[in-house]
Amino acid sequence: MSSNLDQLYRQVIMDHYKNPRNKGQLGEDTVTINMNNPTCGDRIQLHLKVEDGQIADAKFDGEGCSISLASASMMTQSVKGLSVEDAIKLAHIFYDMMLGKDYDDTSFDLGDIEALQGVSKFPARIKCATLAWKAMEKGVGNEEEK
Repeated sequence: MSSNLDQLYRQVIMDHYKNPRNKGQLGEDTVTINMNNPTCGDRIQLHLKVEDGQIADAKFDGEGCSISLASASMMTQSVKGLSVEDAIKLAHIFYDMMLGKDYDDTSFDLGDIEALQGVSKFPARIKCATLAWKAMEKGVGNEEEK
C-alpha cells in the first residue's frame, strides 16, 4: 500500500474512532449483544433492530482501541438497510479481508470498511476489527466460526 493511501486509511479510521457513527442505544424491540475481546480490553454492546429479515437499525456502545470502535462504527453504517443474508455475506467478505485473503469487492460498496484492510498485517489486531462483526452475526442468529 502506498504511504499516501496508508495515511488516508489511518485518517478514515481515526475519524470513525473520534466521531463514531451510530453510537448509542435503540429503544424497544431490539436485539442486544454484549461481546468483548479480553486480549485488548475491547468491549461492545451492539443493538440491532431486525424487521422482516432486514436490519432496520444498528447502534453500539462500548470502549476499546481505535480499531475496534472504528470497525463498529463502519459496520453499523454498512449493515443498516441490508437483508440479514446480505449483512452476513458482507461480514464474510470483511473476514476474508482481515485474514489477507482475496475478497469480493464487487458485491457491495465497501466504502470506509476498506480502510481497515491494513489490519491484516497485524494478527493481534484482527480480533479487535472483527468484534462488532461477530456481534452482528450473533445478533441475527447466525454466528459462525471463521
